[in-house]
Amino acid sequence: MPIITLTSDIGLQDYLTGAIKGLLLQNCPGAQVVDVSHHISPFNLPQATYICRAAFRHFPEGTFHLVLNNLFDRKADYLLMASHNGHYICCADNGLLTMIAGEMPAAVVRLPLDPAVPKNTLTLARTMAQAVQRMSSGASLQDAGTPVTEIVVKNNLQPLTGADYIEGQIIHIDNFENVVVNITKEQFDEQRNGRQFAIFFRRDEMIRNISETYADVPEGQKLALFNAAGYLEIAVNKGNAAGLFGLQGFSRDQLQQATYQHLSFYQTVRIIFE
Repeated sequence: MPIITLTSDIGLQDYLTGAIKGLLLQNCPGAQVVDVSHHISPFNLPQATYICRAAFRHFPEGTFHLVLNNLFDRKADYLLMASHNGHYICCADNGLLTMIAGEMPAAVVRLPLDPAVPKNTLTLARTMAQAVQRMSSGASLQDAGTPVTEIVVKNNLQPLTGADYIEGQIIHIDNFENVVVNITKEQFDEQRNGRQFAIFFRRDEMIRNISETYADVPEGQKLALFNAAGYLEIAVNKGNAAGLFGLQGFSRDQLQQATYQHLSFYQTVRIIFE
């Protein structure tokens, strides 16, 4: 039986998440359905990308990842199903596929939507479930849909870099209000090149070292570390960094602009190398 993950911006306040799981189990009895998150901020593709990429790599090959984020970004009569690194990713043609994969996936097909059925969240979820059922019964990806080579392509915003700095943006604020920045440990190490450094945020706050755990500093003190996904975090031991320092993620309007020019100093973190 297939393993199916669900990621969405739907939340858990109403019936939709349960109904989607019901559709999956109707079409794929015995499937293991795993929630990744249903609390992605609406329209926030960078956050969805961070959550999906950090989670998907821990699942076995052959897992189906259904991503129901920003489903109605554009009017379309199909969904996308792709094969990437031994996994299958299904989502709307809204740019999220290339953001999660970090490239054009090896193979992509269109899953047609029934023109006689209203296009709502449940009918789209049913189309996904039917494709999973066919493929888990032995059909190939190409049998499940129509091969396509042109899709909406969007790229993740990368940190800005200079000879003596790297500057990233806040892409996620977790349940503890720890702030995740789009600077990976690999990017940090490469740019640092063994030099001393200072991490600046909200203009007047600074950290001069990387901690291994939150307990490396006294309660109530700020720290920086690289989390289990390999991304820089600004945190407060047993505190809430985002609320305490007024740090923020993207707004919907800024996502449309997709440029650093519209980010405030409450949304960026700069590391200066000395």
